[in-house]
Amino acid sequence: MSIHATAQTGFDADAARYARGRPDYPAEVSGWLTDSIDLEPGKTVVDLGAGTGKFTRRLLATGARVVAVEPVAAMRAKLSADLPEVDVLDGSATVIPLPDASVDAIVCAQAFHWFATADALAEMHRVLKPGGILGLIWNTKDDSVSWVKAAFAVIEPYEGDVPRFHNGAWRAVFPADGFGPLHEEQFGHAHIGTPEAVLVDRLLSVSFISSLPETERETVATRLRHLIATDPALTGQQQLAVPYTTFAFSTERL
Repeated sequence: MSIHATAQTGFDADAARYARGRPDYPAEVSGWLTDSIDLEPGKTVVDLGAGTGKFTRRLLATGARVVAVEPVAAMRAKLSADLPEVDVLDGSATVIPLPDASVDAIVCAQAFHWFATADALAEMHRVLKPGGILGLIWNTKDDSVSWVKAAFAVIEPYEGDVPRFHNGAWRAVFPADGFGPLHEEQFGHAHIGTPEAVLVDRLLSVSFISSLPETERETVATRLRHLIATDPALTGQQQLAVPYTTFAFSTERL
């Protein structure tokens, strides 16, 4: 199996920082999982590209059986240590180590843009039962807030051609053979914590930043801490609320 080199290097570099720096999801996601993804006790759901298990916890809360599939070893180790009740498998979007028509749902949280291909969708179609649901969900920052835009501008020069949700390229695979229409929902929320956690750890956990050489990562961290120390909206703040919008999509396996 193959995964994007930046994802492999970046996410393998510091799984603990990734888990610490990434925002949680809004309360409305619980309703989305039960109503749009149709999860409940007795169902089986795959958390595809599960990472360190940030979203896996939300899936467990539905009462469904959760199988986490993750290609990066450091991420799998963190997930297994934190959530020993979850089956954690080494796999990818094009090699899901499960039988045909064996699961009721697949959810990709903060991940689908990495593997938005016809081959990946064909593999998900194979594993899903007829009538099963594919869910895609992303947290995205609200950069209408000036200091949020300024913080994320620090990392923009390093982005290159790395797949991202915000450029919309992932949408090109829809409509997809074997799947119904793509339904969209949006929820607002905030990532609340210390400036170090919600800005520095968050942005250093971005794949194309965490894969940089250590000296360059430290340069990024220094610039972020300078922004925190000098921006009038941030100076002296012990806690910040970074605004996010959560985009949630669902489509049925025909």
